[in-house]
Amino acid sequence: MNLSDLQSKEIVSVADGKKLGHIVDVNVEVKEGKINYFVAEQRKFFKRIFGNSTEVKFTIANIEQIGEDVILIKL
Repeated sequence: MNLSDLQSKEIVSVADGKKLGHIVDVNVEVKEGKINYFVAEQRKFFKRIFGNSTEVKFTIANIEQIGEDVILIKL
């Protein structure tokens, strides 16, 4: 699966069903090529302009399931 495939999916918390946004960034350890964590953020126009965004960082271990349209995570 490519990063672009993951970026198109909505990130949803298993705990409360809250939509956390989409993957906007990935932190990778360069020497080992290991993914440290993903960054999800809601894609709302006004949040980007006024800097009032809510970032959520999560690791591969936090991913419960990857579906066609959503990625379920447990934080």
